[in-house]
Amino acid sequence: MKKVNTTHEITVGQIVKSKAGRDKDRAFIVIGIVDEQYVLIADGDLRKIDKAKKKKVKHLQKYNIISNEVKKRIENDEKISNLFLRRELEKLGLS
Repeated sequence: MKKVNTTHEITVGQIVKSKAGRDKDRAFIVIGIVDEQYVLIADGDLRKIDKAKKKKVKHLQKYNIISNEVKKRIENDEKISNLFLRRELEKLGLS
């Protein structure tokens, strides 16, 4: 049976890497879940928060790393800056 990639296995604040497209091999943070197949990703550099990329889950490689700070801020509707996202990725050595 074919494995279906859905947003059930991805959470807000999770670190992902693009497997396809112009942004291939770049690390991003999931900042929103659109529906079963799509998430919103940003890295604060190429993809700013206000222009987050809508990307299919099947085009993302998931890391078992979740930025709890990003997750907490999004859940509490707090502002997240592009600098903050860049710093989170830097801390993890992914920028």
